[in-house]
Amino acid sequence: MSILVYTESSKGKIKKASLEAVNYAAEIAAKTGTTATAIIINAGDASLEDLGKAGANKVLHVNNASINASDSQVLTRILNHVAESEASSIVIFSNDLTAKAVAPRLAARMKAGFVPGAVDYPQTDGAFTVNKNVFSGKAIATYQVNSAKKVISLLPNSFQVKTDAAAVAATNFDVPADLLASRIKVKEVKRETNELSLPEAELVVSAGRGMKGPENWGMIEDLAKQLGAATACSRPVSDIGWRPHHEHVGQTGIAIRPNLYIAVGISGAIQHLAGVNGSKTIVVINKDPEAPFFKAADYGIIGDAFDVVPKLIEAVKKFKASQN
Repeated sequence: MSILVYTESSKGKIKKASLEAVNYAAEIAAKTGTTATAIIINAGDASLEDLGKAGANKVLHVNNASINASDSQVLTRILNHVAESEASSIVIFSNDLTAKAVAPRLAARMKAGFVPGAVDYPQTDGAFTVNKNVFSGKAIATYQVNSAKKVISLLPNSFQVKTDAAAVAATNFDVPADLLASRIKVKEVKRETNELSLPEAELVVSAGRGMKGPENWGMIEDLAKQLGAATACSRPVSDIGWRPHHEHVGQTGIAIRPNLYIAVGISGAIQHLAGVNGSKTIVVINKDPEAPFFKAADYGIIGDAFDVVPKLIEAVKKFKASQN
């Protein structure tokens, strides 16, 4: 019996969220006397040894170009087959877009209890319980999972990544061809141009309508570049076409949990806060002292972004120069 972890790679690297999931599975395996098995599909040039270093006792690589990874039903069938082959009673995901489409389907197929967005390691002494955020992160609920099989997805950036275990060689895993039939046809794939993926980023610089127009976004990108951060925006900004939709963070966009979130010219409506309030540290820059965002901020600067941000950029540059 093993704990199965679904992992993914991007741009030649194992995703940080996947390494978190492997750490999580290894922790459960240590508590329950089982093993952790990582499954990855079409990893390309990514170093699969990193999965072993994160705690996987076994790494399965499904290398098949005919797999339509955008079809959640195909992925569900594949993972159900792997779970049966490995006699896995627990399956772990990172709570990303893939997991939101696949994990509930897999739980239904496995007749498993399902907890999405876990924020803590489960308690396995006696009842199996898992904590997750509720009410847009304002409270934590404890779920008791009584079913023999369990599917859990983890809220990204909730766990520190550890890669101190021994490397494990990957094993090729063949999936029966009848599981790969897909009704979805992919006509075109457009990749994000951001160097940093928002869900993976530990530092994020975001801005809203306070920037007055897309022509002023250069200083936001400059600040992000100096910090090594990803850029993001509020929903109104993406809706009016100032910034691409894949940068929209909030309840109806991408939910993120970076170590540092800098919000520039964003008032802080509840829908935006719902997607970013898991950030470890929030810094708000706004010229309106009554902006709701200040109530959620760890640090706030009341001032015009066009005065404050350039000074921040210069301060960061001076700090970096002093470290060389």
